[in-house]
Amino acid sequence: MRTIKHRITATAPATEPCTPAIPGLTLVRVNDCLWRVVRPAGELIGYVELIATPGGTRFRAKRFLSAQRRVLIDGEFWAMGDAVDCFRTR
Repeated sequence: MRTIKHRITATAPATEPCTPAIPGLTLVRVNDCLWRVVRPAGELIGYVELIATPGGTRFRAKRFLSAQRRVLIDGEFWAMGDAVDCFRTR
């Protein structure tokens, strides 16, 4: 009898981050490590990016400036809810 070993590689983080509910905004999952933040009419506001660091998982808030067609980093946070709060205040 032969034993077959399979190597399993994870493409998603070990723990699924909880996507917080934001009044007036929607988070759309783009891939395993990126969420698009949009208004109900579909206007892009920015992104929340999951980043693996030696100290643990971080969440980077990136604001989209439509007039300038560029993205600015608002900050990095230990919790997804804190990163999403950046979009609620503006």
